[in-house]
Amino acid sequence: MQKYQVKPIGRINAAGEGMFIELEPEYIPALRALEGFSHLSVIWWFSDFDNEEMRGILETPRPYKKAPAVMGIFATRSPVRPNPIALTAVQAIEIDYEKGVIHIAWIDANDGSPVLDIKPYTPSLDRIEAPGVPEWCSHWPKSVEESGHFDWENEFIF
Repeated sequence: MQKYQVKPIGRINAAGEGMFIELEPEYIPALRALEGFSHLSVIWWFSDFDNEEMRGILETPRPYKKAPAVMGIFATRSPVRPNPIALTAVQAIEIDYEKGVIHIAWIDANDGSPVLDIKPYTPSLDRIEAPGVPEWCSHWPKSVEESGHFDWENEFIF
């Protein structure tokens, strides 16, 4: 089996006031021409869940109240996965091109999570006008903006 090597380009800083992506110095030039993009797709590593046991879990009891009783891990947004890779669309508030710091509105990553890549969110490639979803989650918000006002605590089994 071929192995792939991935090198983080930076880390999530969520320990203080606000949330930030802090790039390693050698990647700062890669920020050039990001101005004007309101949102970014951030690929990051669920590092807190990266161990052999977690990578071997392929099914899970439903994490959502209305979902099927048992779900394949690919049908969830769980950090427990064969390859703990995460993808989150984030709002870019401000970019410090000299320090290599992107101030973001929010990300579902823990402080210190490694960032693997950043791509500009472009509606022509990233937006789906009418995505299909299972009935058990069809009442969920249709956008990130609407999600902030949704009662997510009523959806999860924790």
